[in-house]
Amino acid sequence: MMSLRQRKGIKTEDISEDYSAQEENVKLEDKLPSGYTSRRLWKILSFTAGGTIALCIGLLTSVYLATLHENDLWFSNIKEVEREISFRTECGLYYSYYKQMLQAPTLKQGLHGLIYDNKTESMRTINLLERMNIYQEVFLSILYRALPIQKYLEPVYFYIYTLFGLQAIYVTALYITSWLLSGTWLSGLLAAFWYVTNRIDTTRVEFTIPLRENWALPFFAIQIAAITYFLRPNLQPLSERLILLAIFISTFLFSLTWQFNQFMMLMQALVLFILDSLDMLPAVKATWLYNIQITGLLLVCTLQFFNSMILGSLLISFNLSVLIARKLQKNLKTGSFFNRLGKLLLHLFMVLCLTLFLNNIIKKILNLKSDEHIFKFLKAKFGFGATSDSTNQQSMSKMEKCTIELKPETAYNLIHTILFGFLALSTMRMKYLWTSHMCVFASFGLCSPKIWELLLKLVHLYNPKRACLQSRTFWPGMMDELSELREFYDPDTVELMNWINTNTPRKAVFAGSMQLLAGVKLCTGRILTNHPHYEDKGLRERTRAVYQIYAKRSPEEVHALLRSFGTDYVILEDSICYERRHHRGCRLRDLLDIANGHTMDGPGENDPDLKPAGHPRFCEEIKRNLAPYVAHFTRVFQNKTFHVYKLSKNK
Repeated sequence: MMSLRQRKGIKTEDISEDYSAQEENVKLEDKLPSGYTSRRLWKILSFTAGGTIALCIGLLTSVYLATLHENDLWFSNIKEVEREISFRTECGLYYSYYKQMLQAPTLKQGLHGLIYDNKTESMRTINLLERMNIYQEVFLSILYRALPIQKYLEPVYFYIYTLFGLQAIYVTALYITSWLLSGTWLSGLLAAFWYVTNRIDTTRVEFTIPLRENWALPFFAIQIAAITYFLRPNLQPLSERLILLAIFISTFLFSLTWQFNQFMMLMQALVLFILDSLDMLPAVKATWLYNIQITGLLLVCTLQFFNSMILGSLLISFNLSVLIARKLQKNLKTGSFFNRLGKLLLHLFMVLCLTLFLNNIIKKILNLKSDEHIFKFLKAKFGFGATSDSTNQQSMSKMEKCTIELKPETAYNLIHTILFGFLALSTMRMKYLWTSHMCVFASFGLCSPKIWELLLKLVHLYNPKRACLQSRTFWPGMMDELSELREFYDPDTVELMNWINTNTPRKAVFAGSMQLLAGVKLCTGRILTNHPHYEDKGLRERTRAVYQIYAKRSPEEVHALLRSFGTDYVILEDSICYERRHHRGCRLRDLLDIANGHTMDGPGENDPDLKPAGHPRFCEEIKRNLAPYVAHFTRVFQNKTFHVYKLSKNK
């Protein structure tokens, strides 16, 4: 007769195995160090404390910057037109599309107005979603209309609070990156502290709120933090998939919100290429990141109605070249040192040639010239031949030792920071990107003395007490900033905008400086001849033509140029016409004279190929009300800063 245990399908051998397993677990727990539980508890407490401090420091930074903005402008107490004027230059242009979406009767009509826009550039219908990175304004306007907050929060506050909220995310991401590099959240706290105390060099969000980088850099910081974690070895499959998703989303959002995304990510791709070539990064991980960059950009390109500037970017050509070269060149990282060096040099040459070939082919097919001004600018900045050292064997061995000691995530952030430093030297607005990550890397350096102590001592920076000293130095300055109260005051511009709203037709076309016209678009909704978004060759040529109002041209020539763009009114600014802030040769009127082949005003030498102009400067001479000028232009408004002239319809 079967026993009860046998009927239930349970064998006595199984029960004895269970008992033996339990005994082994008990013995294993007995063998664990006595401090194991306490160390595990300490890690949990440290992680909780560090995470809480990260969120708190991010929120405090957001509140701090919002308070500075309020104190500087007295934003809550000035008129709506003054609030809008405070969004200077291109900031006003971007905010105008948020306002336009909110004023549209329906979302469908609002989107139609952006896709078929005929107010931003006179006598043209352009697709703003293709030309500009304004999906964030579209999303924010939809969100504001959908949420039940209209009774409690004005549209402008919803907009600026969103941007200040992104600053909280930005600082938190910088904090996390430093924490990941150093292994201690104290490093993250130091990075956040340096970000705030060096605010003048790390951000300008409090006075240029709608700028594209203020939208984009928080997502870029998230992406860098995610990549830093992704480059760690031995990640769990689930963790790796989740972090790849975070990298993709942050890359996509960064690309969508800033037109200069391709140059930032090209720097990233170069960093990955360097690490991959030096065998400091698994090829699989590098391939994932290359593909994420390409996919993110192509998705943004699709949303921007196949923007040719994205398709013709160096980033896509470079990433494709790297992937093709890797397929063509096998066993890159095998063989002796000199064999590997030869393969590496061949690989570099192949990638360079493929990149240039693909980029030129794509640009010829697309007839792309929108970004040529950027490369001309960089060529002017770096108009000298690159130099290279011949390294001796001793320095090579030192270099190999350094690469062995550096972890992939550390090397990534180090090279990343160096390359962005060079980018900051070329363009002032890139300084804010570089200095933020310098805060991260410097804090990591101070909190990781085993790796960086010698380097920091060599440059006289190694002093752990310096952080405490800085806090004592900068804290009073921060308190002074918070206590300093100002008020927005620009009566001449307010008077101009009010006059335009009251005395000109809704469909009137205005010409003037790019910076001022952005405010005209925002405050009055009038049609513009040109504006400060410069990523279009046709618009650059149009702006140069409009700016002849500050050159030495005849009234007939200026009138013909302005009327060719349908201009009804032209606004002249004394601050441009009589500019004294910049040195001779750097003022707008000097640049126009040089471009037109005319000698510049004032004492000083001129190039021998420049000749005296046949006419006086238009913006000065028109104020004398001489017959040739009165025949084409009638002054209809003036104050201490602006002069508005109405153009006659005669040809």
